[in-house]
Amino acid sequence: MEDNFNKHLGNKLKLRRLALGLTQTKVAKAINVTFQQIQKYEKGTNGVSSIRLLQLSNYLKVPINYFFEDFSEYLVNLEKSQEGHMNVNYNFLAKVYSELNADQKLKFNKTLQISGSNISKVV
Repeated sequence: MEDNFNKHLGNKLKLRRLALGLTQTKVAKAINVTFQQIQKYEKGTNGVSSIRLLQLSNYLKVPINYFFEDFSEYLVNLEKSQEGHMNVNYNFLAKVYSELNADQKLKFNKTLQISGSNISKVV
């Protein structure tokens, strides 16, 4: 499955890069890797680390889930989560939240307020 995901992510990366009219070199410089590394990402030869995925998401101006859209495993898990079948580790979430600094907590809380109507229905 990992190889399939690497190829899927690479295709999504290439589609977005081309849609923006960017070269592999330009994207590489923006996230501090070589253009050869971007080639490997796009071919699915190399996996993309979480930090690189975040950098690509920011630079290409797409949400991180853009890279997961249309991937079968993601869609299955998304359906399960919407049906309430996925377990949520609230202890983990509380620990992560407690480790945020004050500014990060403020931004997080604002994000929750924006999507509050959806979250309040779940809680």
